[in-house]
Amino acid sequence: MSLIGLDVGGTTMKAAISEDSETLVTESRPTDRTAPVDGILDFAAHLADRASALGSPARAAGLVVPGIVDEATGTAIHSANLGWRNVPMRELAQERLNIPVAVGHDVRTAGLAEAVLGAGHDTDNFVFMAIGTGIAAALIINNTPYAGAAGWSGEIGHVVVRPDGEDCACGNKGCLETYASAAAISRRYGENVPAEEVIARAEKDEEKAAQIWSDALDTLADGLTATALLLDPDLIVIGGGLAQAGETLLAPLEIRLVERLKFRPSPRLLLSTLNDAGVKGATILAQTTTPL
Repeated sequence: MSLIGLDVGGTTMKAAISEDSETLVTESRPTDRTAPVDGILDFAAHLADRASALGSPARAAGLVVPGIVDEATGTAIHSANLGWRNVPMRELAQERLNIPVAVGHDVRTAGLAEAVLGAGHDTDNFVFMAIGTGIAAALIINNTPYAGAAGWSGEIGHVVVRPDGEDCACGNKGCLETYASAAAISRRYGENVPAEEVIARAEKDEEKAAQIWSDALDTLADGLTATALLLDPDLIVIGGGLAQAGETLLAPLEIRLVERLKFRPSPRLLLSTLNDAGVKGATILAQTTTPL
């Protein structure tokens, strides 16, 4: 029998069906931002049907979602980007699929995958930051994601880095993800130019793109400086769509971080070594479920 791992992002949902650590199939589809919960459940049901068609019916599923998540109850408490509140995601998914479902926070679960399989596998304590449609972090302490008292841990994207700055979807102003997320970089440039193209133009010294990319790097460095001073991690792993920029992201970010940490060494910065860390983490969660 197989496991379903489903990672819900603000723009795209990615999934895999696996059996005995072997991936049988991968799929993706756009996230339905008008009816996201229905879209998630429909995709999960499709994956279960496909697993059966492959001759390996799903025995469990791991479902990871953005925003604030209570893993213990399987509740998606709030997502600023997808607009939901207090969704009993595990209950709804189990009713739809009739198999055990584990629900996790997308970034904490990706951090778990990094701890087990990726860049953090040789480090007990590190921070994983995902930079995509939004920005969030996972605190990995003794190889375990730290959720906080009520599931709010890691919301670094909503740390204010520019007081009285641009409006954020959370209702505040000047949050990190209004400047440094892939969605923000694209929005601030305009003309429907995706973030990766803005970065490419910045590398060619186009003035507008270079300023927007510099703002993104400066605000990321500000957020990571606060993280380093508060938590003293040995390592910060950067993943998400923006990590595809590679050294174009990492090299200037390392310089800025060193400049800001005047009296202490900078933590190591590494890019994620996993493709689809969220999907892999969701599959790890599925392995932990118990029969209904």
